[in-house]
Amino acid sequence: MWKNGANYSVQTESEYEPIGEESRPLLAAQGVQARGASFWSSAFNLMNAIMGSGILGLSYAMANTGIIGFSILLLVVSSLAAYSVHLLLLLCDKTGVNSYEALGERAFSRPGKLVCIMCCCSLSLAMSTYLFILKSEMPAAVTGFMSTETSGKWFEDGVALLILVTLIVVLPLALLPKIGEFLGIHHGELFSLSLSLCIFPINDCVCALQSAYAVPTMAFSFLCHTAVLPIYCELHRPTKQRMQSVANVSIFLSFVVYLISALFGYLTFYTHVESELLLGYDTYLPRDVVVMSVRLAILLAVLLTVPLIHFPARKAVLMLCRGEREFSWLSHSLSCFFILTFVLLLAIFVPDIRNVFGVVGSTTSTCLLFVYPGMFYLRISSEPMRSLNSAGAVLLMVIGLVVGVLSLCVIIVSWAQGP
Repeated sequence: MWKNGANYSVQTESEYEPIGEESRPLLAAQGVQARGASFWSSAFNLMNAIMGSGILGLSYAMANTGIIGFSILLLVVSSLAAYSVHLLLLLCDKTGVNSYEALGERAFSRPGKLVCIMCCCSLSLAMSTYLFILKSEMPAAVTGFMSTETSGKWFEDGVALLILVTLIVVLPLALLPKIGEFLGIHHGELFSLSLSLCIFPINDCVCALQSAYAVPTMAFSFLCHTAVLPIYCELHRPTKQRMQSVANVSIFLSFVVYLISALFGYLTFYTHVESELLLGYDTYLPRDVVVMSVRLAILLAVLLTVPLIHFPARKAVLMLCRGEREFSWLSHSLSCFFILTFVLLLAIFVPDIRNVFGVVGSTTSTCLLFVYPGMFYLRISSEPMRSLNSAGAVLLMVIGLVVGVLSLCVIIVSWAQGP
């Protein structure tokens, strides 16, 4: 019996075990079809996990680092992301585990698992970036369809619209106990965010402390590592080389989309680019059809993505607070209200989306992307320290720690200095 198209042998509805490559010949002999997700389906799913709200902050990063500097940094971050995936896949083959927190537990027992779960909890901060986009873009989307100029109306208040949409749309979807077929909606996010490429330059670099936001924003934009191992388990013919190819294709395509979208946004506004790209278009093209179409597409994608991010965030919170227990509507509802209230307050009171990109990117993202894969590999692998992979793991850890600490310190200094 096969469940959800994944490669699982199901004895009961709640008990299943991952099927390794060595088990497939026996299953084939018994007439069992063990086909999982195709190569391109897996690549698309991983690319979907990579791309998100970070794409709207990359033009700001380019404005503060220059085109050449940005391109080099983006290439370095994407290459390191691919290498950290390589280490995770090696560990997956070595240990047989199929989740990020399970690797943490294998490496450092329960403390390692708890640290990974806490990082996944903090990734709920990514929800605040989506809510921030809704707060900043919904008033322009509404007034853009008005035939006359409006002033002082309630629908021009982004906070009021955000609270209303959260209560009417986000909360009911987030309260669902399972994602189910709603997952299919998430595939529209990649297309909708990429529509920003349709906006061409319309307007006529100095590096400052704001350049400290560049690498954290890139790390935030390439974070997909908690999704790599589950996708690996569902891949048809799941070999390490095949999954590495899936990851390389996804990261490369994301790199291309990120570079082009950042370049177009930067060439539109140059040093005047906003930390949230779409905000700048209200000044120059307030009622342009293309801009309005892109804004509506992104708002729809963002609105439907918030509940999807909420599902793994809520699971991480429940695992941290209750452990792995049976489903409880009380715990389910309380955790749902707590997470949504927390991220809603962040979206309302945080003045600039770059602050979320910078803090989450320099802490959680650099840990999950660089530091933890290197630590796990050094702890679990039996290879000597002089081996290529061990040396690469050490380098990955060092880069992650240096970039994360320096970026966070400079960001705090920039806050202290004020505007």
